Parts: sequence; structure tokens; C-alpha cells
Amino acid sequence: MIDLKFDRVSKRYLIRQETDEKGPHRLLRKLRNLWGPGQEFWALKDVSFEVRRGEALGIIGQNGAGKSTILKLLSNITIPSSGEITINGRLSALIEVGSGFHPELTGRENVYLSGSILGMRRAEITRKIESIIDFAGIRQFIDTPVKRYSSGMFVRLGFSIAAHLEPDILLLDEVLAVGDAAFQAKCLNRVDELRDSGKTIVFISHDLNAVERLCGRVLLLERGHIVADGSPVEVIDLYKSSGAKATTGFQGIKAVREWVNSEEAPSDGIVRMRKVRVCTENGETAESFDIRRPVCLEMTFEVLQPGHNLVPNFNLYNQERLHLFNVQEVESQWRGRTRPVGRYVSRAIIPGNFFSEGSLVVEANISSHIPVAAVHLHQRDAVAFCIIDSFDGDAARGDYTGPLGGVVRPKVKWITQHEPDVAAPFVLEEAKTL
Repeated sequence: MIDLKFDRVSKRYLIRQETDEKGPHRLLRKLRNLWGPGQEFWALKDVSFEVRRGEALGIIGQNGAGKSTILKLLSNITIPSSGEITINGRLSALIEVGSGFHPELTGRENVYLSGSILGMRRAEITRKIESIIDFAGIRQFIDTPVKRYSSGMFVRLGFSIAAHLEPDILLLDEVLAVGDAAFQAKCLNRVDELRDSGKTIVFISHDLNAVERLCGRVLLLERGHIVADGSPVEVIDLYKSSGAKATTGFQGIKAVREWVNSEEAPSDGIVRMRKVRVCTENGETAESFDIRRPVCLEMTFEVLQPGHNLVPNFNLYNQERLHLFNVQEVESQWRGRTRPVGRYVSRAIIPGNFFSEGSLVVEANISSHIPVAAVHLHQRDAVAFCIIDSFDGDAARGDYTGPLGGVVRPKVKWITQHEPDVAAPFVLEEAKTL
């Protein structure tokens, strides 16, 4: 019997760019952008697959491949733009452990609250509450308000509640990396039990080890399309080897942006920006980089008036538009000096094993810091690129194949000293004969 079916499912979003322009008609321009046609982005395009009853299906892919969109469609958080989704049976989605917890309520009270949100009846929760408490391992604190819980206690209780659901179909999204190693093993064993009892499981994760252990079949998504469907070993190997083919997740933003016509180039009369690009150490323009290799950000600009202290600089943002950091030219011969009229090419080299995997977008600026701080040129979303984790083992992740959080992932130098235990010397005394 088929529990889940996607039949040519597509999901389209409209992306509208915000304007940073100022002036008396700024509000009017914002309203025009809001109600304008926008740019089409297809998170999924003609995706079809089936999941049989009792099957454990894993879904993997780079950030922005469409994994979370599938989860939202299955959870009825959003609806498809086209195609048909069929679900046979009671479905529960475990997306975020601890969802629905109220900080002022005790752990016991939150078990009832969160369990109800997840679809459990009160009588069912009452029947299972002792098992839920034992699984979480926080019986001593179960009648304490959860606002006093540590983060580990919080997620242990949250997963324990979800682990006692009895759906026909269970959706899991990166929820097994909770608690310490012993509790993670406990969570994996619980999912094993659910799978062995005939529950249908859809597991969306970056943790390739967990996917290979739990799932009998894996889908590989790439830019909203299924590119592989098969055994875990085959599909995961393909995923590891296909990293170099990934592209930036920012629609319409490329690895190079150039203004050939000087009249169209950004300028304030003092300086003119002509080109921004992302390139390798060898100077080749590139939009994807192995996580171990350096990334170079390059800006070409023209100084139109002498006598100004000009500083090229870049701001970098991740896919969530979180500002990662700013880099500015501080080591050049022009620091603290005015620049004569002419053409300049400035390049910032960011070392390998520094970024985390994912897509990044770059804002290019030219500023003055002396005698007062001023921004001459500001180009939002100038270029974009993506970082690919090769899983080769010599990057900062080492041998771990699971999800790694954080906005950067530097590979740092470790020094470990080993002092072996020296057993106390054993002295064998000669027995004395009386």
C-alpha cells in the first residue's frame, strides 16, 4: 500500500527585492516593489515519488535543494502550486523539539500541552507520561518550570514527547542531533523501533550516517529536482561526489557583476565602481568553492577625483541574510593616503577551511574613514557564491558526516599532550624462611 505520493508536484515563490533608496518617494517605491510582479523561484519542479507503508525514506541534498519545501507540503504548512499530494494515514511531523513549550509551565504540564499540539489525546498522554519522563531522564525536575531547564534538558523532554507519538507516517527533520551522545543513540534506537513496527518514516537530514542507518531508500534533491533515487550507499556516494556541481542559492545573482557603460556604473562623482567578482587564487571567476580552498573577492574601481582616502570593503551574508562579517583593505600601501586618479583592482583573499557550507551573498562598498566616515558607493547583492563540503575528511568536519551548525567553520590548530599513566613500581619481596 502507498502511504505517500507526490505526483508532478511543483512549488513556486515570488521573490521581491527590497530597495535601499532614500528620498521623498521612498515609501511609494517600496509599495511598488511589494505589489510588483516579482521574480519567480521554483523551490520544487515536477517532483514525483511514492513511499510504501512501512518504508523509511531519506531525503538529502544541499541547502536550498527543496528538502524543507517537501516537509512543509507534507505538513500542510503550504500548498503546492501544481501537482497532487496523496497521504494515506495519520501523519505527524517532528520538526522542532520542544515546540509549544511554555516557559512558565512545569515539565509535566508542558508534556500535556506539547503532546496535544502534536496530536495526542489527553488520555493517551496520561497513559504514556511515566514512560515519557523515564525516556527523557529528568524525573527529578519534571515538576519544575521549563524556563529553569538547561538546553539539554529542554530538548530531551521535547524529543521524548515526540518519540511516544503513534502516527502511521512520521516526518523527521534534523531532530536526532539532540542531547549528548548517549541520548542521541537512544533517539536513534527509538526511531529504529518505530520503523520496525511498520511505521512509515520520511527523514530529511544532513546527517548522512543517520540516513544510512535508518533508511532503506534515499532521494537526492538538487535545485528542486530529484536527481537520484535508490539505495542509501549509492545515493550518498553520488551526493558526496556531486558537490562541485552546486551553484549559488541566490536567484539572479552571479559570481561576477560588471558595468561596461560608465554612465550606468555606480558613481558619486568621486569614485566609480566598474566590476565585482568572486574568483580563485589563480584569478578564475567561480561561483562554487571546495570548503578547503581560498575564496577571493575582487573589486575594480576608478578614482575620478584626487585627494580622497578611499577604502574598498565587502560585507558577507549567508542564506538567512545573517551578516557574517566585513572585510576591508587595511594592509595596502594606500592605507591613510589619498589616491590619485586612475583605475584600481583590489582583491581580498579569505582562507580555506573558514566558511561553513552553503550560499553567501556579497555587498560591495567604497568608503572613506578620514577625516570622517562616509560611504561613497554601496552595491547590495553585488555577487554570490557557494561553499561545498567535500566530505573528504581533511576539512574541519573531520570524519563526522552529520550536520554542523554555525555561520563559519574554521579549521584551527590543535595541540594535545599525552601523559601516560605510570603504574606504581611493583616490588616482589623475597619471602623469609623462619
